[in-house]
Amino acid sequence: AVPPVLNVNVGVLGHIDSGKTALARALSTTGSTAAFDRAPQSRARGITLDLGFSCLRTALPPQLGPGPGELQFTLVDCPGHASLIRTIIGGAQIIDLMMLVIDVTKGMQTQSAECLVIGQIACQKMVVVLNKIDLLPEGKRQSAIEKMTKKMQKTLENTKFHGCPIVAVAAKPGGPEAPESENPLGVSELIEVLKSQAYLPSRDPSGYFLMAVDHCFSIKGQGTVMTGTILSGSVSLGDNVEIPALKVTKKVKSMQMFHNPVTYAMQGDRVGICVTQFDPKLLERGLICTPESLHTVHAAIISVKKIQYFRGPLQTKAKFHITVGHETVMGRVMFFSPAPNNFNEEIQENAFDFEKDYLYQEEYLSKDSNSSENKENDQAGEVQLPRQQWALLEFEKPVTCPKLCLVIGSKLDTDIHANTCRLAFHGVLLQGMEDKNYMETFLPKLKVYKLKHKEGQVERVMDDYSVIGRSLFKKETNIQIFVGLKVKLSTGEDGIIDGGFGQSGKFKIRIPDGLKPDTKMLLTVASKKKSKAGKGDTTKEDESSKTDSAQPVAISLVFKRYVFDTQKKMIQS
Repeated sequence: AVPPVLNVNVGVLGHIDSGKTALARALSTTGSTAAFDRAPQSRARGITLDLGFSCLRTALPPQLGPGPGELQFTLVDCPGHASLIRTIIGGAQIIDLMMLVIDVTKGMQTQSAECLVIGQIACQKMVVVLNKIDLLPEGKRQSAIEKMTKKMQKTLENTKFHGCPIVAVAAKPGGPEAPESENPLGVSELIEVLKSQAYLPSRDPSGYFLMAVDHCFSIKGQGTVMTGTILSGSVSLGDNVEIPALKVTKKVKSMQMFHNPVTYAMQGDRVGICVTQFDPKLLERGLICTPESLHTVHAAIISVKKIQYFRGPLQTKAKFHITVGHETVMGRVMFFSPAPNNFNEEIQENAFDFEKDYLYQEEYLSKDSNSSENKENDQAGEVQLPRQQWALLEFEKPVTCPKLCLVIGSKLDTDIHANTCRLAFHGVLLQGMEDKNYMETFLPKLKVYKLKHKEGQVERVMDDYSVIGRSLFKKETNIQIFVGLKVKLSTGEDGIIDGGFGQSGKFKIRIPDGLKPDTKMLLTVASKKKSKAGKGDTTKEDESSKTDSAQPVAISLVFKRYVFDTQKKMIQS
């Protein structure tokens, strides 16, 4: 059933100075002075632009069903991208329709491109608005609009918004200083397009209650009212709600929607919730929720996908601005992939398996990444890429957010005017770490390993079944921890490290199957020459033999080490 007032949330996005606010103002004024303006107070509250929210009411279009209902567009002005991502928190799709505002004289700019990226992650439908057409000379106006429209269609071709409506307007002809009497151009046409794009959004009352509060004020004799949009779940009169940032829980005393008292509200609704004994100054904007449903995390494991427009590699240990829940904080990343034989395994949605082994990566693997393992396989043609990759995020300060929420990583310190996309990757938070000491308590459970490869040389033969090696370890290394590990000689024999030998980092290797005669000869010849040279007999014969001196036999040791293993154990398959 269609509610008496159907609310559709429209995100108004665009580059700085593309005229978003003027457009929101023009829409809500044109909207509220139209035929359905019922009461003076609705006009008074029709524009609440200081909130970044303004409303536009119109009769319900026929495609949404019969009846006298009204359609309300809540225009969510998203200045810049941090608050834009806030509006689409937690994967709760409360933006039903996106309006991308483009300055017709400039076309796509950095932030317009970023808005597109975010729109694709967060939203299903879009309308493009070419604003400021009053700046085009009248004679050339039509052709300039057509040219820009074609350009935009081309830009949108490979996105999920291909073929979306493109409307040309002038929200405030003559610019901000022009008199109010100047009528906007094209705005009523835009309202018709918005109506044609409206749909009954799918809303889900189940799950935890979570609401983004955008305004908080007190009313004498009533209490404190928090207004905002419900991102997920539902709320009823008398429920307890938590303000997680302040660790305070309050009871819902009364609720209003569109100035009517209600006893229940659900996902997607704009609602005012009244509580008592709470100082509104403490919460200007933020989240309120079912008590205990949000967690505060110091680090997290996320599934991760690179954003195709981001230039340059995503490197482990790099710092990014991480937007998660209602906050943006700095965080350090470590990328990892499935173990090589699991590159093609089924993708796991919204879950992380701690039983499996994972391979540490110096950077996110993509077609253009240049990790050494890939180079070796290059001869075979295709670079092997895993179907899924993850990252460990470590936050500079703890973040409060819903479980399984959307995460976006970006480089916001990039120059805003540089024409590059600052959004680097996005993903879903699969596992948060709430313990401040997660390094000790949690990370050891995460089985991410590195492959280690060490090289040394055989110093000399002891007997048929053992040799002495050098250069594999530093002098101060405790060789005891390597005892029992398998090594391979470059001549083919398998050996086992038996223990240290002397004080200078040399060690003894046992060769269970014995040395091959050739190896023995090689080594005996080599060591004889050494000992001769060592005695100071620099005879002629010795000089000449230096050139054909036998190559020492190399020793190679390969093992896995888990990055978060406190004991730094070495493991060989």
